[in-house]
Amino acid sequence: MGILSGNPKDEPMHYGEVYSVWQFSALAKGSVSFYQACLNHAGDKELKKILDDLIDQAKLEIQECDALLTDNGIAPAPILPERPPVKLEDIPVGARFTDPEIAAKIVLDTSVGLTSCSQAMGQSIREDIGALFAKYHLTKTALGVRILKMNKEKGWLIPPPLQLKRPEPVKA
Repeated sequence: MGILSGNPKDEPMHYGEVYSVWQFSALAKGSVSFYQACLNHAGDKELKKILDDLIDQAKLEIQECDALLTDNGIAPAPILPERPPVKLEDIPVGARFTDPEIAAKIVLDTSVGLTSCSQAMGQSIREDIGALFAKYHLTKTALGVRILKMNKEKGWLIPPPLQLKRPEPVKA
């Protein structure tokens, strides 16, 4: 097989892998900044714990993706400055994000992250990169389940129209 027959870490990354890893790192950097801001707005303890876990996961993704890029001679995206903590009471009520708004946004982010991981896994020809995104996918799935349970328990979930009355099956 030639150039693609040895240790995957010694194989070159193709352009799709480079872009996926670079983009994933850049988005994780934006997520850390946004989630830190959300921590300032959040009042619910469980929501704050999930935000902390999302920040920790994003920082891990940044570290691993940037190391992969650097090892392959690619400059990673710049990191954003840390956000300082602010007391919730210092944020004017009209400018404050509510807990249900924050919860809805992290649901969306987690969903988009799952799709990004799936796409990166599908295009990877290096096993280590595919496995890295599979690991991220699994972690985001677990976080997504926690977020869904929290939204249901707190009454923050706005479901789509529910099919309460099911049509009777037609026998042919």
